Amino acid sequence: MSGVQMKTVAVDEAGMRLDRWFRTHFPSIRHGELEKLLRKGQVRVDGGRARSSRRLDAGEEIRIPPMPAQRNTPPEARATAPEDAAAIRRLIIHEDDDMLALNKPFGLAVQGGAKMARHVDAMLGALEKNGERPRLAHRLDKDTGGLLLAAKTRFGAQALTEAFRRHDVDKTYWALVAGAPRPREGTITLPIAKRMVRIGTGDEERMVPAEGEDAKKAITDFQLMEEAGRVSFLAMRPVTGRTHQLRVHAAAIGCPIVGDGKYGGAAAQIEGVAKKLHLFCRTMTFPHPRTGRRMTLTAPLGGHMAETWRFFAFDANADCDWPERSR
Repeated sequence: MSGVQMKTVAVDEAGMRLDRWFRTHFPSIRHGELEKLLRKGQVRVDGGRARSSRRLDAGEEIRIPPMPAQRNTPPEARATAPEDAAAIRRLIIHEDDDMLALNKPFGLAVQGGAKMARHVDAMLGALEKNGERPRLAHRLDKDTGGLLLAAKTRFGAQALTEAFRRHDVDKTYWALVAGAPRPREGTITLPIAKRMVRIGTGDEERMVPAEGEDAKKAITDFQLMEEAGRVSFLAMRPVTGRTHQLRVHAAAIGCPIVGDGKYGGAAAQIEGVAKKLHLFCRTMTFPHPRTGRRMTLTAPLGGHMAETWRFFAFDANADCDWPERSR
């Protein structure tokens, strides 16, 4: 039997149902088993009893009771393979007593799911110290690379989660897009919602520009950095943090992110360029969890995007100067 665990709800998990949260973090636990744990009060949210339909808030702590190690222990609680332990240490680009920052490779999942044992959350177990293991402060899509923050202490987790909740974290993403936006810089304000979309002969769930009660405000600043024929180097700053926001917004202005077949279709495929998503979290500016002083971290471009930048002779050390936004 594994011991009791406490997990903090990440900012981008706010609004998620408790049962869905469990399916994400503990994919092998059955719904009936979860209901039984809830009835007995063994699973608690911020110290109180909860229903499986409860909507979670960022920063809340979920108590996970001891569960059979072979089936229900989440992947991150299992022993970390030696090669994964070495790999996660190589990804660290900043570390102090309260937090660390990783440069996540493209194609590596941040959290686990069905049939996905290798992911960042599991690998962080190798960095456990004094009974505390690093906790993710936010997420990146599997196919997106770049900066990923994790807290090393409960204090750090609460502070970083609160910073994300207050929208006090400025992120800059780099993207290779098809075409070039006109004007060269501006703000995209386009609500999006999850909808079933007809794809070929079947339906698929996607985020799309939308109106209605379920449509959520989505705002993205952008700047055109460089152009090279059919493609351009675009810097993007998500003011809001909706699922797939940058991908939907880029496609909406007629400049889909290269390699994004889901939202860009054939227009996102450029001959001679890797058919992988070209989206990278380049910088983050945020208050340090302990001191409160604003700090900026930058991840060096890597993987297929570094190759693409060399191919088009784009500046891999480019600096983006965003206008101030009120907080």
